[in-house]
Amino acid sequence: MQAVLATAALAPSVGNAQPWRLVRIRSAGCRAALAAHVDASNARAAERYAGEAGQAYRALKLHGIREAPELLAVYCDERPRAGQGLGIATMPEMLRYSCVTAVHTLWLAARTRGLGMGWVSILEPQAVTALLDVPDDWTLIALLCLGYPAGPSDLPELERRGWQAREPLADRLFER
Repeated sequence: MQAVLATAALAPSVGNAQPWRLVRIRSAGCRAALAAHVDASNARAAERYAGEAGQAYRALKLHGIREAPELLAVYCDERPRAGQGLGIATMPEMLRYSCVTAVHTLWLAARTRGLGMGWVSILEPQAVTALLDVPDDWTLIALLCLGYPAGPSDLPELERRGWQAREPLADRLFER
């Protein structure tokens, strides 16, 4: 895991600000509280779907908080010391985009080592931030579950489960 984290730390960032803050969740109590919170958020989200879509949604495994060997929260420090504000005067959101780039880099580093990664998004960021007791000026970017997948696959879990196939690139590429 140290090699994966070290690779993620090499991700590019606006003004070389390196605004990502990584919180490894080691406490069993903290993990249990996060799992309970996500389960409750997931139950509320399931109410949005009716009929077959509701059944399909409820059949999905949308987090591995209890099972994953590694649980990692990624935050954006909205006022990093590094970078001296370069590149964010007109687009301060670039700090958060830089953190997403670090998540992407971490994801690729994990995959090259045979690790799978899930990005848990069915949660209330403020509740997670309070639970993890991090500074108020940090913004939650991701809650990540890392571990070895049950089996190899080139398709994302949701696509394998029939939730939705990827759109062809031609439907997402525009030229002017």
